Amino acid sequence: MVRSVLAACCVLALLAPVWCRSSLAESQKGSWKERRMRMVSKQVEARGIRDQDVLRALRTVQREEFVPEEYREEADSDSPLPIGYRQTISQPYIVALMTEMLQVERQHRVLEIGTGSGYQAAILGTLSDSVYSVEIIAPLAERASQTLKRLGYEKIQINRTDGNAGWPEHAPYDRILLTAAPPQLPQALVEQLAPGGRLVAPGGSVNGIQQLILVTKAKTGRVHTETGVGVRFVPLVRPVPDQPNSH
Repeated sequence: MVRSVLAACCVLALLAPVWCRSSLAESQKGSWKERRMRMVSKQVEARGIRDQDVLRALRTVQREEFVPEEYREEADSDSPLPIGYRQTISQPYIVALMTEMLQVERQHRVLEIGTGSGYQAAILGTLSDSVYSVEIIAPLAERASQTLKRLGYEKIQINRTDGNAGWPEHAPYDRILLTAAPPQLPQALVEQLAPGGRLVAPGGSVNGIQQLILVTKAKTGRVHTETGVGVRFVPLVRPVPDQPNSH
């Protein structure tokens, strides 16, 4: 179940960028490893994340390697950052919260919808040996793939395709995570979720405040949905239809 304390974290999650700007100067002291340790301790663990594997993953994955150079000095701030093409890298607290809700284990087959920078994929790849990630924006998919390979995440597979359709070739998945908000949860993703599986996604209004949703599928195939904290994610991109030739 989604822990009841998640609802109490809603306001903190939304105000995190304001809070972290006031402590940005402090966070920029020390090596990147020291800054990452401090970020996880003060901005993630202190706000209620308890899964030690998730915390270890955030301490290990070098977020600074997944942001554009002009935002590198802000890589340890608890805020989303632009990565181009109207997309962002999510704030570390939300990454940790969604990953904790997902309850990833080493043997799980995991599907991520929305590779973006590759940071969330790297977190998942630290927890699971089978991670598949889908990204529709070709330059982002290529950049993320190069970054992940350069940093040694060789087992993470990336497919440049429409995330609304999932990645049926490798289904079913024990865990599915969406890093962008669909107007409605695509039925294809629910169908690709294995019995006993968990799916975490932002849902609700695309232009306003959304809520994290947790979808679980029983061994019988029955689907149950719960809602969690308020969040704000970019919309899940859909492919642009081919335009007819003009004469």
